[in-house]
Amino acid sequence: MSFASRAQALWNHPAGPKTIHFWAPTFKWGISFANIADFQRPVERVSYPQQVAVTATGVIWTRYSTQIRPANYNLLSVNLFMALTGMYQLQRKLRADYVDKSEGKAAVA
Repeated sequence: MSFASRAQALWNHPAGPKTIHFWAPTFKWGISFANIADFQRPVERVSYPQQVAVTATGVIWTRYSTQIRPANYNLLSVNLFMALTGMYQLQRKLRADYVDKSEGKAAVA
């Protein structure tokens, strides 16, 4: 299949660049990239409510994107990525708030 025919197929796809079904998930990648940038942020500045919202949104919409037609793999991938980055941030925060503190207390005792 030539590049021109592939480009035309993408352009004319029901979830292609001529529709909101393409652009909404494309711009949603910004949230995932911002969450990745926050990996360098001190864990004390990570917010539980924000990361729970990012994780829940990612999980819920990943499931939804598997059920809709036409298939929208951009929507699936961005939401899966949101869920994974949110879970990573939550485990960082939980580890800092609970696991590391309990290990510090055990070392003092």
